[in-house]
Amino acid sequence: MGPDQLVFLWLILATLGIAAMVFGLRYFRNKENMAMIEKGMDPKLNRRRPAPFLNLKWGLLLVGAGIGLFIAYLLEAYVLYKGETEAVYFALLAIGGGLGLIGSYRIEKRELLDKEQD
Repeated sequence: MGPDQLVFLWLILATLGIAAMVFGLRYFRNKENMAMIEKGMDPKLNRRRPAPFLNLKWGLLLVGAGIGLFIAYLLEAYVLYKGETEAVYFALLAIGGGLGLIGSYRIEKRELLDKEQD
């Protein structure tokens, strides 16, 4: 099988995959809406819920990822051997992002508990 045939095969598979994904998303959204209608709920109200802490969550995620990358750079530059250090970047990126999300969760939880006590 030559490269021309592989490109053609890849385009066919990618098109079929995208079509199946769109069909599946529409199918499950319709199924969810029908279940909500059966229970007497309005499906349009479910989609427009506000997310008050979304910016906080993204901000802390990106700050944590940035700090993780910075620490990985410092480790590579001053501590570790200059060889294969890509794993340190990915690990500290994930750890920093995870710590940012944990911080966001704790802030949201504290705010919601304060609202309930008032």
